[in-house]
Amino acid sequence: MRAAATTGRVPVQASAARPAAVPRPDDSRAAGGGRGLALLLVLTAAAGLLASWVITLDKFKLLADPDYVPGCSMNPVVSCGSIMKSEQAAVFGFPNPMLGLAAYGVVLCAGVGLLAGARFPRWYWLTLNAGTVFGVVFCTWLQFQSLYRIHALCLWCCLAWAATLLMFWYVTSHNVRQGFLPAPTWLRTFMNEFTWVFPVLHSGVIGMLILTRWWDFWMS
Repeated sequence: MRAAATTGRVPVQASAARPAAVPRPDDSRAAGGGRGLALLLVLTAAAGLLASWVITLDKFKLLADPDYVPGCSMNPVVSCGSIMKSEQAAVFGFPNPMLGLAAYGVVLCAGVGLLAGARFPRWYWLTLNAGTVFGVVFCTWLQFQSLYRIHALCLWCCLAWAATLLMFWYVTSHNVRQGFLPAPTWLRTFMNEFTWVFPVLHSGVIGMLILTRWWDFWMS
């Protein structure tokens, strides 16, 4: 009887055991960003926030006083006032830097989270990447307008352009290396070692366009 009772308890105990937890797909695709990427996002977001904040304050001063001259208006080419008074400076119906205040604030939060050890799911990284794509496309449009339509430069705008450019390339590189964006093996390997090449080339092209656009002025 004892043997039978003992034998009868075994299947009961086995059936009471909990099955092993199966990780969810989103959890298995979560990834951190490393300290380097986290610091880059924090620093570039801070630079973008600073530029957006200064331009927003100057814009409000211009609205209150049309004769106000921003501190970064140094000459006919480096003229922030000309940029701020243009139609392109409020393409969405409100000053462009107000959009930057919100966007760079989001990136700053993401960078701080990564520094604290946060791991974000694939959809978050792709959403962040989409935001940087919009940012770099919008900045490219603003660069064209500044050089060939408004015929002036804003130093604070240039700071925001540089920050957005770095964000875009390094977030894209991270997503390619993590497999969040489809890419051939050779591109993943290249971005793992030489991500810096892309922002250097990108910024070099912009620098050459600015140099050649006002070549006579720079040389005078």
